[in-house]
Amino acid sequence: MSIPRPEYPRPQLVRSQWQNLNGEWEFEIDHGKSGKARDYHNPKHELNQRILVPFCPESKLSGIENKDFMAAVWYRRSFTIPESWKQGRVLLHFGAVDYETEVWINGTSVGKHRGGYSSFSFDISDQITDGEQVVTVYAEDDVRSGLQPRGKQSAQFHSHGCDYTRTTGIWQTVWLESVPATYLSSVRITPDYANGYIHLEASIAGDANGYVLEAETSFAGQDTGRLQVTAGTSAVKASLALSDIHLWEPGNGRLYDLKLRLVNASKGIADEVSSYFGLRSVQLDGKAVRINGKSVFQRLVLDQGFYPDGIYTAPSDEALRNDIEISLGLGFNGARLHEKIFEPRFLYWADRLGYLVWGEHANWGLNITSPKGLAQFLPEWMEAVERDYNHPSIIGWCPFNETWDFDGQKQDNDVLRIVYQVTKAVDPTRPVIDTSGNFHVVTDIFDVHDYDQNPESFKARYEPMKSGGAVFESFPNRQRYGGQPYFVSEYGGIWWNPEQADSKSWGYGDRPTSEDAFITRYKGLTDVLLDHPLMFGFCYTQLYDVEQEVNGLYTYDRKPKFEPGIIHAINARKAAIED
Repeated sequence: MSIPRPEYPRPQLVRSQWQNLNGEWEFEIDHGKSGKARDYHNPKHELNQRILVPFCPESKLSGIENKDFMAAVWYRRSFTIPESWKQGRVLLHFGAVDYETEVWINGTSVGKHRGGYSSFSFDISDQITDGEQVVTVYAEDDVRSGLQPRGKQSAQFHSHGCDYTRTTGIWQTVWLESVPATYLSSVRITPDYANGYIHLEASIAGDANGYVLEAETSFAGQDTGRLQVTAGTSAVKASLALSDIHLWEPGNGRLYDLKLRLVNASKGIADEVSSYFGLRSVQLDGKAVRINGKSVFQRLVLDQGFYPDGIYTAPSDEALRNDIEISLGLGFNGARLHEKIFEPRFLYWADRLGYLVWGEHANWGLNITSPKGLAQFLPEWMEAVERDYNHPSIIGWCPFNETWDFDGQKQDNDVLRIVYQVTKAVDPTRPVIDTSGNFHVVTDIFDVHDYDQNPESFKARYEPMKSGGAVFESFPNRQRYGGQPYFVSEYGGIWWNPEQADSKSWGYGDRPTSEDAFITRYKGLTDVLLDHPLMFGFCYTQLYDVEQEVNGLYTYDRKPKFEPGIIHAINARKAAIED
């Protein structure tokens, strides 16, 4: 059997010595969460089902396809490693497991992780024995608890409205990596296009004494700069001057290659990794958002990251790229990655294709009416921001989306304020939207969600802004506009799919009576935003249908509903705010 999702899962930090653990695992549902008491983590205990990792058990591709709630699940498989790996350290990586995870190697617990969307790893070197190894994974998941972000996973048995099939347990690649005793654990790359530099911050695991960090950059195979700096400590900072400047821009994902080495005078090259970066800046200027100093209208589309057969997991790397190419073919230049932290391979293709994206957490379902919500949210969000910091395609962060009241209680504004402040402290290079749509507390950008289906009343709502009049605030009793750049980050959602017109289908407003009526409405709404001199962008809902929500421009199985060229012509024309 071929390995599903065989591609290298972490394109920002690539090593040659790795092993993909995707494929068939033993599996068992633990409704009573009693597996530990029943010794399921014993390496000799066999589980009674088989599942295809990395697909979640709710999905068709997993081979399980259990759509009911699962309180906990277990996974088990054996593996072997090359003898040479035992000379260094062995790391076990998980792209994502939903939600609370514990992992055993040969019956010994190697660690726990909380969070269904961020990546994590464990050093399993001390648990490795001769011959075959056994890894056991346990995951608890409760989307109805109010204690975990669930995103668009339905808290009801059935999918409904804009909530869809759930994801439990492993849903991204599981893999092993061989590293030396002293190795590069991470690198942060900050582009400085105005001065022709990149600023590097490398973290070193192990004893860094006697090591030198070497960095080499190139563009299209031509050397563009190199440096050497003494390590000495676990954190190394350096700035590398670039001999040639090639800007990363929307539609032009110009990327430099980066080689990093840890070198010891007596041992030679200890560790070597490959990476890449894009040279670009994001700046706020009045009502404009500038990329590399140019006002770029952000023609965004809502992408929810769902797949008919894999649910949260794309069936292939090609499917990830295809979603971006579909969007570009419709005249969009980016997306809000909505209510889900997307996997690094999607961001890799966004980097390559020059695609603008906003990183967002899956906050729906989490109770943030008290400080307790902060403890559940912030650690995982920081893991995501740190992991994805280097991707040039990410041009802003949006930790929360539509922070509606929870059981009649209002959000704790300090939760949003603290998350905003910490995000800005960790990444001062990008704008941060505290909560998309509502209810803003402190934010670099003010956005609203507006699903008015009438272009005339839609236009009238934003007309006073042009002459310095009232700015539309969707919840004026809960939020106040403070002069920030402004855009409508959800609009449209036009309900259209004649082949799925049953009572279970869902969308916004009244359905158009014909394809021509859809196009007329789409163009009318979009023109309002393109023609507005104080709008820096828009975000249309949505790229493709998801289950019963049928307001996509493509169907759920990625077939166009309309001639793409018609939509492209509407979206792609010059906007009033652009230079």
